[in-house]
Amino acid sequence: MQPTATVLVYSDNASTREQVRSATGRRPAADVPEVEFIECATLPAVLKELDRGGVDVCVFDGEATPAGGMGVCRQVKDEIFRAPPVLLLIGRPQDAWLATWSRAEAAVTLPVDPVEFADALAALLRSTQAVRA
Repeated sequence: MQPTATVLVYSDNASTREQVRSATGRRPAADVPEVEFIECATLPAVLKELDRGGVDVCVFDGEATPAGGMGVCRQVKDEIFRAPPVLLLIGRPQDAWLATWSRAEAAVTLPVDPVEFADALAALLRSTQAVRA
């Protein structure tokens, strides 16, 4: 197992970013690496970090403004070669179809439920480990 995993969190809302960090803790599950966060509040910052490389999983806030996480996800999937998997934070369960449109690998609703979020993030981290193996 790698020593740490890098998770990029995009939200214009500092409280949402804090919910993600809190729900994750040091690691979302015992069988995945500890997590280091890169926090971004703007689309240009997200693209810069993804161009730099080394991101294992992205968490995008679908309710972010002015660039919503769903559109950002779709753009990343179109423009970044081997884009990392994305966990999308959606405003309501009925928005799951939009998460599918955006090509996100997983989606959970806001506010962040710690158990649901940690399970979804751990599953994505396991998938990135399987790709590396």
